[in-house]
Amino acid sequence: MPVPAVPAPAVPARPAPVPAVAWLFSVAGGLAVANVYYAQPLLDLVAGDLGIDHATVGLVGTLTQIGYAVGLLLLVPLGDHLDRRTLITAQLGLSVVALTAVAFSPSAPLMLLAMAAVGVLAVSAQVMVAHAAALADPADRGRVVGIVTSGIVVGILLARTVAGTVGDLAGWRAVYIVSAVATGAMAAALAAVVPAERRRPERIRYPRLVGSVFTLFAEEPVLRVRAGLALLVFTAVTVLLTPMVLPLAAPPFSLSHTEIGLFGLAGAAGAIGAGRAGRQADRGRAQRTLAIGLTAMLAAWPLAALLPHSVWWLVLAMVVIDYGLQSVHVVNQHLLYQVRPEAQSRLTAGYMLLYSAGSAIGAIGSTLVYEHGGWTAVCALGGGVSLLALGYWRATERLLAEHRIVDNGRSAEPTTTEPTTTEPTTQEPTVAERCLSR
Repeated sequence: MPVPAVPAPAVPARPAPVPAVAWLFSVAGGLAVANVYYAQPLLDLVAGDLGIDHATVGLVGTLTQIGYAVGLLLLVPLGDHLDRRTLITAQLGLSVVALTAVAFSPSAPLMLLAMAAVGVLAVSAQVMVAHAAALADPADRGRVVGIVTSGIVVGILLARTVAGTVGDLAGWRAVYIVSAVATGAMAAALAAVVPAERRRPERIRYPRLVGSVFTLFAEEPVLRVRAGLALLVFTAVTVLLTPMVLPLAAPPFSLSHTEIGLFGLAGAAGAIGAGRAGRQADRGRAQRTLAIGLTAMLAAWPLAALLPHSVWWLVLAMVVIDYGLQSVHVVNQHLLYQVRPEAQSRLTAGYMLLYSAGSAIGAIGSTLVYEHGGWTAVCALGGGVSLLALGYWRATERLLAEHRIVDNGRSAEPTTTEPTTTEPTTQEPTVAERCLSR
């Protein structure tokens, strides 16, 4: 007697972004955000080619950073309103145009305008992080965010090395030509590989969408805590990165710009070493991972203070501080994405705005301190900020626990028989209650 055929079980339509898509986002995000930092070792070449005085050429970095902040506020929230895959590929396509305009700029005003556009469009990296987190299974979200974020941090750290090397070999314009080609290739690859979203984006008027970035700060304690911690840790790291070129370029070291750029390799090694931070958060060890990361950042400063004795102390400090930074950054974003699934892009925008503010504060403060107190004073400032970050984390952890607003990274373990508990209603607290990780 023939046996009736049994229908095959339905295959879930939502593909996992790991490993292929997550690693592709990692590379694409690193390339995108590196565009903001390529100019730093090229300023002398740009000034000589376009006839810009040294005071004015500093606007290249300033306008790019301002453009990036504008993009965080005006473009990243669109990820909650539009299909993120379409938004990412469109931003990368426009980045190719902006990078090409930089490479072939005949005058300083056009070059500065194009650099501002490059900064605005570089925020596609943050849309990639939000999209990867949305595609990931809850039990694997920390690992996915860690993979993508590691690529972004490595892109930031290696941008100076790559730009300095290519600039020495082929001129500053070649840096942006190469970047335009690579960005175009990544846009094509992402369009072909990244799956479309199954969610239905929220239909919100654009002014309200942008304004809700600030509303979320009022509504979500976890956003306030995570963004505040981001401000402090990125202030600390920028305190190290910004003025270190000054003692390295001066006697007795007298290193070239290319040699100084190689220090980014040490930072990249530290960032890659923190790749397990997301996995630890998935296992409910978010707070422990934060404690280790913040302690590592604090421990890096006595090492950095030994720079007058040997550059290898600074190399070790770079590895340690970037390990700590990446650990904190990955766990912060992992915890943040558990709060409001429908607002992940706006949460990213708010978080990264304070990240950018920390970078600006660190750059300005460290330069002033170095001028008046030298490298030892810079290390004292960085150590103080890192100690403040550690104390801030401890205090806010207790505060969240007291108010039963706790984020521990166990997004894969629902606390009730409901399928998921991550999306709050309008009448309930905006953050799911979870058990505090020890």
